[in-house]
Amino acid sequence: MKPLIRIVLLAAAAVLANPTLAAEEPAKILRIGLTPTVPYDQYQLIEQWRLYMERKLNRRVEFIRRDSYIETMDMLRRRKLDYAWICDYPFVYFRSQVRLLAVPLYQGRPYYRSYLIVPATNRSTTSIAQLRGVVFAYTDPYSNTGYLVARHQLHQMGENPAQFFRQTFFTWSHRKAVEAVATGMADGSAVSGHVWDTLTIVKPELTAATRIVSKSSEFGFPPLVANPTVPNEEFRNVQKALLGMASDSKGKALLKGLNIDGFIAGSPHLYDNVARMMKAVGEK
Repeated sequence: MKPLIRIVLLAAAAVLANPTLAAEEPAKILRIGLTPTVPYDQYQLIEQWRLYMERKLNRRVEFIRRDSYIETMDMLRRRKLDYAWICDYPFVYFRSQVRLLAVPLYQGRPYYRSYLIVPATNRSTTSIAQLRGVVFAYTDPYSNTGYLVARHQLHQMGENPAQFFRQTFFTWSHRKAVEAVATGMADGSAVSGHVWDTLTIVKPELTAATRIVSKSSEFGFPPLVANPTVPNEEFRNVQKALLGMASDSKGKALLKGLNIDGFIAGSPHLYDNVARMMKAVGEK
């Protein structure tokens, strides 16, 4: 037998004789989807968060960005993602197809609001009722604060959301919706209060070009969810890493950059009012 062939056969026999060697292949990459819930220009922060999660989980982590909630939900359904940070609306809409992993805390509580905004030069508008016939920017058809809330408000007024505005368009992110109002592309928009508040910190000149007309009632903060096929042990490890971020200095620094205070396990009941709005406007 040739020496090289003999060496290969002996190596293969050693692996078969010792199963632990065969088991020492690298773990699969843990894939986490990010949506417009997270401002897209925070590249350095997201990379630091990825490295933090890799150290905590002792495995490779990849953040995968998509421009719409439906794209991310489709990837979850097709098992192209293990986890994702989504909006409360798609969580309710697809709740039978995902598993609640964690809910962020904002200003100490697991809630946020929708802000109705107009250009800063508009000092007269005091409610959405005064925006009839204007150009209005929505963020995403599966966004609660950037779509559903405004449509629900119009529905409560007895108005048809499809006819109330002269023109509507989707920006596919809350930041771009703020930009549309700030630059005059839109006369109004409804956006995530958390994103607007975060932009006030990182891009104050942008939010300064807009004005908050009103703030909605509270809704459960956009959650992180898991593909239901994720093993229970892995789910617990990832959840533990997120919930523990507020307990160490590096985690606290990342949370500050994300403008949240931490994560809790949360409850699906945080999103009951979103489900009621969806039912009221016939979305489900």
